[in-house]
Amino acid sequence: MQQVKLGIIGLGGMGSLHANSIAGLRNCRLTAVCDINADQVKKFAGEPELAGFTSCDDFFQAADIEAVVIATPHYSHPVLTEKAFACGKHVLTEKPIAVHKADAESMIAAAAKHPELKFAAMFNQRTIPAHRKIKQLIDDGALGEIRRINWIITDWFRTEIYYASGDWRATWRGEGGGVLLNQCPHQLDLLQWFFGVPDRIRACAAFGKYHKIEVEDEVSAFLEYSNGATGIFIASTGESPGTNRLEIAAERGRLVYENGRIEFKRNEIPVAEFSAATDQRFGRPECWNIEIPAANTNPTQHRDIIEDFANAILNDTEVMVPASEGINSLEIGNAMLLSALKDKTVAMPLDSAEFAAELKKLADNSKFEKKNLTVDGADEDFSTSF
Repeated sequence: MQQVKLGIIGLGGMGSLHANSIAGLRNCRLTAVCDINADQVKKFAGEPELAGFTSCDDFFQAADIEAVVIATPHYSHPVLTEKAFACGKHVLTEKPIAVHKADAESMIAAAAKHPELKFAAMFNQRTIPAHRKIKQLIDDGALGEIRRINWIITDWFRTEIYYASGDWRATWRGEGGGVLLNQCPHQLDLLQWFFGVPDRIRACAAFGKYHKIEVEDEVSAFLEYSNGATGIFIASTGESPGTNRLEIAAERGRLVYENGRIEFKRNEIPVAEFSAATDQRFGRPECWNIEIPAANTNPTQHRDIIEDFANAILNDTEVMVPASEGINSLEIGNAMLLSALKDKTVAMPLDSAEFAAELKKLADNSKFEKKNLTVDGADEDFSTSF
């Protein structure tokens, strides 16, 4: 069987997880790794036919690879992606694809110059059956026109030691954001995948409310869509037990996804049709209570994205999650943060230059210093973090 020769840049928690995923696949094999931390590279030194590098330039020049998985801190994703394309390598990048929209635009432009190379993003939650079922119900019109969205996603709880596991984490100059950029890109990706990009966003945020960090660890946003639908998006890394509840109010009824279950109260007659035709002042459409079966977990979700990436390279097919779509979730998160920082409603599409300038100002003026830093937990069990 043909195998794609893969390299990984960044051997922290996610990079090490991806190395384990590749080891379980038949259509690709890990041939090189790279990390600025020599100790991390040494952990792979005993593997046969696996080269280790501490310089990305040496990695791209000397490694025997056809494609690269990028799992480094966020700001470096665009630089490494464009370097990989220039060296003729396919790219699978971790989320977010960039810290801000302007960098994402640059990445997408670089990819467009190399149409022969695959460009994928690690939005692994698109592989979860429950998420795919919700997408199908929306696209098939089973819900009818959507009127309101409410997503509370506060079960991304993080501890102080998590934020201390790297001096880049949760700083403007090192990470470029907090819950919107690190944890919630998954939900922001699903939000745009399900419903599209809103027209207007108004948000408020708290910075270092629950943790000794300088970036946002709580956000509440109001979304407006072109068809008149509205949405509420609430996220936090400071609540435990948290909530993950998506509620969709639509013409055909109300769908709720919570605690791993999809429940659909389906109207026999669409809301607007019933309202216009009934002679009852306080009447309501009769509805059916439907529980829609779909698994809410996928233990191989990261591996599935890598396997699909390798298959796309081998068979010259489209990747499951094109990285070019990553700009949509990034733009929504950037707009929420800009709205909170400037106390204004942000019209979409986002002015990428305005946000980039605002973020640069924050990074340049950052005097935040971390204390009691710990080693990034590359060997830690990540199963409870997703």
